[in-house]
Amino acid sequence: MRQNRTRSMPCSLTALLVWIGRAGAVAICLYAWPAAAYRPFDGTDAAVADVNEIEIELQPMGWQRIGSPSALIAPEVVFNYGFAERWEVVLQTEMVTPITQVNGPPSLAAQGAFLKWVVRPGVLQDQPGPSIAMEFGPLLPGVNAEPGVGFSWAGIVSQRWDWGTAHFNVQTNLTRDHNAEAFLDVILEGPWTWKVRPVFETFYDKVWTQAETRSVLVGAIWQVDKDLSLDAAFRYAVQNGHPVNEIRAGLTFAFKEEGDKTPMKPGVTFGNWGLSH
Repeated sequence: MRQNRTRSMPCSLTALLVWIGRAGAVAICLYAWPAAAYRPFDGTDAAVADVNEIEIELQPMGWQRIGSPSALIAPEVVFNYGFAERWEVVLQTEMVTPITQVNGPPSLAAQGAFLKWVVRPGVLQDQPGPSIAMEFGPLLPGVNAEPGVGFSWAGIVSQRWDWGTAHFNVQTNLTRDHNAEAFLDVILEGPWTWKVRPVFETFYDKVWTQAETRSVLVGAIWQVDKDLSLDAAFRYAVQNGHPVNEIRAGLTFAFKEEGDKTPMKPGVTFGNWGLSH
């Protein structure tokens, strides 16, 4: 359950986004795609967009350094569309532009589209108890990036208390070069009633025979109004003994499909950032 944003958006653009969402939902049934995250995290929450709701997650500029080489991560875009009750389709991509020549040409990475289903409606759907969801689908090849096709499945549990909200992720992947991967993630957020709430994330990721990563992220989410949030975060990780530093900043907004007069649900969780592994 996500929020409404930008009812003044031009009709032609709204219609185009709706068409993309519907086409993506059909395409996923015929051709598979990865699991996404929740801004500014690498994990995600157990919530989906409402029926006929469009949610856009955008990082206009980010920076990452792995060891000595560095790159711009700009833009990162995630498009979410609620096409059925408790279901959404997600389309995502990111552009990586090296700052140093050693990194090679610009690339499109972390590309994919996948399905997310709320298995058990809970606190994120205004019902008692934890919310439980899953995401699944193949991982798509990039441009000047990983060329193969893989598969991803993730289980997510979210719970909210007076002091804050927690999200727990367990994800298993067959990577694009066909290695096994496991991802364990915990997200903690400050009280939902705060206009600006602090956030924290830690995860462990292992790709057998290739890579092992331990990561910590700290940041904040500013709930500007019921249909717009801004975020900023710093991530530090160690990947195969090499330090990783990353700065993330972006926004999330949502709006109803043209002609849908169903009211938006206020105070819900925005989704998806960090993009799939």
